[in-house]
Amino acid sequence: MATNVETLKQEEYLGSETDRLGTGEADRITNMGGTPDDRMTELLELLDHYEVAPTVGRYYTFIYSAKTPGIRYDEFPLIACTGVYPWGFSGLNYHWGDFHNYTWEELGSYLYLIYPNELEEARTIPYQKIVLNR
Repeated sequence: MATNVETLKQEEYLGSETDRLGTGEADRITNMGGTPDDRMTELLELLDHYEVAPTVGRYYTFIYSAKTPGIRYDEFPLIACTGVYPWGFSGLNYHWGDFHNYTWEELGSYLYLIYPNELEEARTIPYQKIVLNR
């Protein structure tokens, strides 16, 4: 069961030794076959810490459904949060390699926390799902 960690202090986050993707878990998810949906489901089962609103300087993955018609977007982004605003937040999307904006209304899940020492492993899992919004 996932736990809300909204009160986690930034120093605790940065210094955490939490590593849910070590001991072969990232490799297991990568090699399990199936679809990006399957890999995202497996990943979210491991990521037991979430936040409702992001904190600048933290890493997250989540489910997203863009509202703008005719654009390609990542349904399962892996981001470094760079800004929080009344309309949503922005971040570096590691699947795209550039910055994107995310609005609150289009979030399809909690923001699942990736700890700093998990980022490298998370980036090896091919769970990005690039779709065209119609």
